[in-house]
Amino acid sequence: MAAATTHRYFAGLSRNTFLLAVTSLFADISTEMLVPILPIFLTQTLKASGSVVGLVEGIAGATQNITQGFSGSLSDKLQRRKPIALVGYLLAAIGKPLMGVATIWQGVLAGRFIDRFGAGTRSAPRDALIASSVDAANRGRAFGLEGVGDNAGAFLGPLLAVLLLTVCQLPIRLLFYLAVIPGLLAFLMVLFVHERPSKVAVNLKIDVGLRRFPMTYWKYLLATALFGIGNSSNAFLILQTKNIGASLTTTILIYAGFNLVAALISYPAGFWSDRFGRRTLLVVATAIFFVTYLGFALTRNVAFIGVLFALYGLYQGIFRSVGKALASDYVPESLHAGAIGWYNTTIGVFGLMASLLAGWLWDRVGHRSVFLFGAVFAVVGVIAILVLIPAKVTRDRTAER
Repeated sequence: MAAATTHRYFAGLSRNTFLLAVTSLFADISTEMLVPILPIFLTQTLKASGSVVGLVEGIAGATQNITQGFSGSLSDKLQRRKPIALVGYLLAAIGKPLMGVATIWQGVLAGRFIDRFGAGTRSAPRDALIASSVDAANRGRAFGLEGVGDNAGAFLGPLLAVLLLTVCQLPIRLLFYLAVIPGLLAFLMVLFVHERPSKVAVNLKIDVGLRRFPMTYWKYLLATALFGIGNSSNAFLILQTKNIGASLTTTILIYAGFNLVAALISYPAGFWSDRFGRRTLLVVATAIFFVTYLGFALTRNVAFIGVLFALYGLYQGIFRSVGKALASDYVPESLHAGAIGWYNTTIGVFGLMASLLAGWLWDRVGHRSVFLFGAVFAVVGVIAILVLIPAKVTRDRTAER
């Protein structure tokens, strides 16, 4: 009986979805080994300011997500996903050690740019492979499974960083060099993914295809943008944890716990969105974000910060899985990469704005103001989701012509 229930829970998934989930596992181990130490490396080793942290992470996030729009559209035009994804995984792996050799923050920015340009190049084609590997009724599950791999890697990466820093006593710079190993393993996993031949003719005309997306899709992007104005880089959550008295090891472990929660909730969130609707899950995620940011603004207790990071993991796992699934729901398969890519571009552009503003608030107004600002726009985001996004997805058939 239990076996039958488990089979139904994972029904509709394919070999590709599992391969790409493992790919995301390795890729995020590579990335998240460095994420919790990067703001500390910038501020303590290289003596950079909070504004520089906001600039570096804002540009990094924007680069990743803006690139996704163009790589997604290119993938749709060529009707090829796998080769573009492979290039992206390779670039992301190469960017990691370049940050480690930096002696000034501009060098970190250059390495981070290459890393996130690669991540942006790979993501939309990979997500299109995921979306096309299952039918629409199981799409939430497919993205949820990939989210499990992504967030599990984000959990294991910081733990590996703690092991290397505290047990092996390695210098912080060496972690940037070692991060290339799981990055290359992610590249190798994609080689085993099977890409189905496209039934749509290749179109080499230079056109990002924005006019082919329906109005409901653009309303969805507007709601995402309004929420994104206050959604700054996670680096500020990490800095706040360190600044209220947590040790480097404690800070990294708390961050790892956040990613573990995100990994555990990702697949159930996708499953629930297939059954109960994606808008409902997005409202829940945004409300959790509000509670988290308000809590960061009000507390200086390390234990409570750990609880808030766990809540933030719920937001991360739900929003990531459901958000991309909903973006792909509005368009036919031939436009999946572009739709998900421009969705992520929206997140990136407004994430850059939010991070630059957060850096200014951090240095000029006060640390608490960063999180109060984010909480306000979480409320705006909930209202926008309820007003702009229909409860039931109805795809505009003119988008297919």
